[in-house]
Amino acid sequence: MRQHTQPHTRQPAGRVVVALAGAGVRRHTTDQLILDGIDWTVRSGEHWALLGANGAGKTTVLRLAGALMHPTTGTVEVLGHRLGRVDMRELRAHIGLVSSAQKVPLDATGHTVVLTGATGTVQPLWKKYDAAVRERAYELLAELEVKELADRPYGVCSGGQRARLLIARALMADPSLLLLDEPFNALDLPSREDLIDTMHRLATGRPELATVTVTHHLEELSPAIGHALLLRDGRVRAAGPVAEVLTDARMTSCFGRPIEVVRHEGRWLARSGRRSG
Repeated sequence: MRQHTQPHTRQPAGRVVVALAGAGVRRHTTDQLILDGIDWTVRSGEHWALLGANGAGKTTVLRLAGALMHPTTGTVEVLGHRLGRVDMRELRAHIGLVSSAQKVPLDATGHTVVLTGATGTVQPLWKKYDAAVRERAYELLAELEVKELADRPYGVCSGGQRARLLIARALMADPSLLLLDEPFNALDLPSREDLIDTMHRLATGRPELATVTVTHHLEELSPAIGHALLLRDGRVRAAGPVAEVLTDARMTSCFGRPIEVVRHEGRWLARSGRRSG
């Protein structure tokens, strides 16, 4: 029987936190190839954007990085531990995951939502939360600038408020890695800009934290994003510093149509150019 090791809780600055080597994923029911030969490395303190059209494999890459599934081929190491040789549940305790699809009780207050991040549960486990844990939840509400939501039911919060509550919840475990799966989904312009500001402050205030953000729109990237991974049909089209990856040519190759990219004061804008002929 294979022994599972216990994950480390902290990663030194610059250390590899995610490493995919030849990682592939095939859907067993249909034999469909979802990912093919993905090589990708994320280090502590780096902030990555994960981009590609629908069906490119973005969410699957995020699930591998979040220790939510195993690769069919190749290897995946997260926080220094290879998937398949570590207790996945223990490993996930050191990874923050934010997704608009997360199930949260609508009657739970903002403070309760954040508290559940300490136990990784949907419903609160009240006996597990001592005074220090409860106080930490209040501190995170303040850090994310939503302390006024402490007693407000989650169900009446706006999309932007919910996103920041979920980020605060993910930070309760003091993760080394924060994964965000389309956190800007369905947000209006002011809420989007508030969340971008939040992500920028978070990156500045937590220099060891690594983040990976899945998005469809370059306009949603904060100036803190320094790296990008482009996926198309389950394969890497480009990966590296944003200045080298988010170019007209590489975005055009990734999305299969002419794309023009502009950067202004650390923010990005992409639009579809005219087709020739």
